[in-house]
Amino acid sequence: MPKIVSAAEAVKTIPDGAVVAVNSSSGLNCPDAVLKAIGERFDHESHPRSLTMLHPIAAGDMFGIRGVEHIAKPGLIGRIIAGSYPSGPSTSEPPMIWQMLGANEMPAYNVPSGIMLDLMREAAAKRPGVITKVGLDTFVDPDREGCAMNAKAAAQPIVRKIRFEGQDWLFFPTIVPQVAIIRGSACDERGNLSFDQEGAYLGAMELALAAHNNGGIVIAQVRNVVENETLKPHQVRVPGILVDYIVEAPDQWQTTQTPYDPAISGEVFKPISSFSLMEFGTGKAIARRVAQEIRKGWAVNLGFGVSANVPRIFIEEGLHGQATWVIEQGAVGGVPLLEFQFGCAANAEAFVPSAYQFTYFQAAGFDCSLLSFLQIDRHGSVNVSKLGARPHVTAGAGGFVDITSRARKIVFSGYFNAGARMEIVDEKLKIEKEGKVRKLVNEVEQVSFSGRRGVAQGQDVTYVTERCVMKLTPEGIVLTEIAPGVDLQTNILDQSEFPLIVSPTLREMDRRLFEVEKMELKLHE
Repeated sequence: MPKIVSAAEAVKTIPDGAVVAVNSSSGLNCPDAVLKAIGERFDHESHPRSLTMLHPIAAGDMFGIRGVEHIAKPGLIGRIIAGSYPSGPSTSEPPMIWQMLGANEMPAYNVPSGIMLDLMREAAAKRPGVITKVGLDTFVDPDREGCAMNAKAAAQPIVRKIRFEGQDWLFFPTIVPQVAIIRGSACDERGNLSFDQEGAYLGAMELALAAHNNGGIVIAQVRNVVENETLKPHQVRVPGILVDYIVEAPDQWQTTQTPYDPAISGEVFKPISSFSLMEFGTGKAIARRVAQEIRKGWAVNLGFGVSANVPRIFIEEGLHGQATWVIEQGAVGGVPLLEFQFGCAANAEAFVPSAYQFTYFQAAGFDCSLLSFLQIDRHGSVNVSKLGARPHVTAGAGGFVDITSRARKIVFSGYFNAGARMEIVDEKLKIEKEGKVRKLVNEVEQVSFSGRRGVAQGQDVTYVTERCVMKLTPEGIVLTEIAPGVDLQTNILDQSEFPLIVSPTLREMDRRLFEVEKMELKLHE
């Protein structure tokens, strides 16, 4: 029978040197009260020390839920392995965890979120590790960076390339957690956890199994404890037989800057007319062009950035429901939310545990993925995970590598360069001043998606910007469409560090993209 204790009492059970796995996605499901208690215990006792922290997706954010920042203290963290890290605007002070890993104070790794959850399943089953093709020829590959974020990590590799059945694979040896810290909405006195007021399940079950099956402890943070036999069996997502300690945190927030929104947890359904639409501008033109790539009935993955607005384009065009949106945190259907609430969806049709969602992504079970880019290079490779000058602006790769590893069709979207001053005038794009930062570069700073591997696998890859559309081909990146009002040489070819191939059938982008009125979008079957 689990014990109901304070957060301070629960964290006293964490020994020095423990491997600690945390279930979270930024503010979503973040067990913030327990993480805060770990930091406070360390401040008073200098224990626990030298923890290895495992975060399949980032714990905490830069908007009020501190998460991993509570424990970003020299001596407390001995090593950190995460799918992503808290991120925010470049004008903000970098989180302490970024300062520590940048200063090489402890080994820090960025491992794709799906692989992180696979490792938890391998640990739970006491298997030797994960063999995968996810990450080949990206920063995950030991031939590049091997997931290392600093020199100490590079000196202590956690992945190696192997030959198996005549093919190259990546092998991640199992990492066994001694402690799992998870969060739900409520639990009964026997420790059975429900997630009724959460916007995702994430990896709670996988982390709990991994720790429990290896003789470790499971700490569950919940909003409230209810009487036994008041939770229906189908409400229970983690059974009490896996839970050791229950921490009641009545003030826990549902997600970033959101104390509680019942539409996020699927308890109510908001009118479709209540969702905000994109304001007219160049970003909307990009999102509209991305929407033209989608076919009726497709299951479409969404990433953060301009493409996250495509569901709003569908709403405006009267097409809501003609494609199903799927996001890595687990929501299927509904309307994915924007900005600080990204990772949640309102009016979802289903919530799938993230581990299963990533299995779906890794094997390309979906039809198309809409993602952003920071840089594109001459091979067609994309960087979304690293900007050395402003590292905390990016969260790391998260599920990006899992999603793109075998995706049949990918549409990357973003602005052609950074900082350009432009506007739409009379259904034409007018570029008044070019940006100083080029995004089409000879070599990306970090390979998050391998263009060479994309070509080898026959993946359909499109790049959409405000001024042109490009396609990845075996010969290179081919310019296929140009925005009305844009000069081919000055505004496109001269703004790329590498030569673009101009298609002999180069055509103008659909002028409806640049109209204020809705574009009367029709999807192909």
